[in-house]
Amino acid sequence: MKKEGIEFRILEFLYLQQIFKHMKKIVVIVAIAIVSLANAQAYKGKGDIKGQVGLNSQDHGTGINTSVDFGIGENMSYGFVASYLLSVDKADGVKPKFEDRADFKVRFNANLGNVFGLDKSMDIYPGLSLGTRNFGGHLGFRYFFTNGFGLYAEGGAPIAKYDTNTEGFEHFNNQFVFNIGASFNL
Repeated sequence: MKKEGIEFRILEFLYLQQIFKHMKKIVVIVAIAIVSLANAQAYKGKGDIKGQVGLNSQDHGTGINTSVDFGIGENMSYGFVASYLLSVDKADGVKPKFEDRADFKVRFNANLGNVFGLDKSMDIYPGLSLGTRNFGGHLGFRYFFTNGFGLYAEGGAPIAKYDTNTEGFEHFNNQFVFNIGASFNL
């Protein structure tokens, strides 16, 4: 009986030794991945071009958001945004038209990741936009996993609406919106 107990302990020890051997490999791979991520830059300055594609979410609708930003200085960029609502609530049984679902904007960003001392793979960018429905502001955050791919999250709201008496579908793209998706170096 004691001999079986000792054999079991030896097998258990050998099994644990194999697990630790594999864990060391996993730790090394994770460490290499983390170090390689440190080289990714969320905003490089003048000449940098970022493209983004993501989900647009707002009250009574969701859709797709695309944007492109062009670096014009160490902490400045301008860009273009297009949003289209794919899924919307009908108002009194009426479906919204294309012009109710779509929005286009020109924007200016202050890329402040380095100002706040964030890692180079991160950027925070407040900005202003001029669109087909309003003059607004936004605040976004990008995190790049590699030199070419990252994620972004962005919230925007109107500062001044072109029509102060918005009703029905005029609220689409004319209210607080939240965007989240993928960001790319172009």
